[in-house]
Amino acid sequence: MAEFEDLGRILVIIPTYNESGNIERIVGRLRAAVPEAHALIADDNSPDGTGDLADKLAANDDHVHVLHRKGKEGLGAAYLAGFTWGLDNGFDVLVEMDADGSHQPEELHRLLEGLRQADVALGSRWVPGGSVVNWPASRKFISKGGSFYARKALKLPIKDVTGGYKAFRATALSELDFDEVESAGFVFQIDLTNRLHKKGLRIVEVPIEFVEREIGDSKMDSSIMSEAFKQVTKWGYADRFKKTD
Repeated sequence: MAEFEDLGRILVIIPTYNESGNIERIVGRLRAAVPEAHALIADDNSPDGTGDLADKLAANDDHVHVLHRKGKEGLGAAYLAGFTWGLDNGFDVLVEMDADGSHQPEELHRLLEGLRQADVALGSRWVPGGSVVNWPASRKFISKGGSFYARKALKLPIKDVTGGYKAFRATALSELDFDEVESAGFVFQIDLTNRLHKKGLRIVEVPIEFVEREIGDSKMDSSIMSEAFKQVTKWGYADRFKKTD
């Protein structure tokens, strides 16, 4: 019997753009860590051949699937497309996971265990037991500060608001209208968590060890952080000063 059979069918969505150096390894680790889980590689037409590698993996493993997208449209757009594919194909649990190894597949069981008593399980770097590896103090400060600001601005009872290692029950995602989600980039993580919290869903944080990528270039830059700050400020202001009838 599969360890997480009681949760139903599990789909791990892995967005990719130029991850040819990582995709085979991360899928292999996932298949070894939670054999019953399926993987959906959502590739944004990577020019480095990531999509071709994904097709080869899928051809040799019926638990690996590929969603070819027409171009680079942002992290949030890739996840929303993956959620739609997963819901349409009858999966009961959907998971967000980075392709670069920063979200360790060997820790997926922690999120799935958390999901047994919740609608959403968030992998958290900033709760007791959580940690980051190979980050300078400046980046820790920025990440913690960003989470603190978003938590206060949006009144979220969550320590790691910007984290992207998450597991959802399909019933939780079905509460959302994906067409209303405003964000496509990194701030999507904050947006999605905020929307789920407003729906009154049960959200738990579980500790994870976040490991900085070793292969390829990080997608994080100052423009991404600036976008997140502006959007969170806008949402927080709207929540506090929206008109009531």
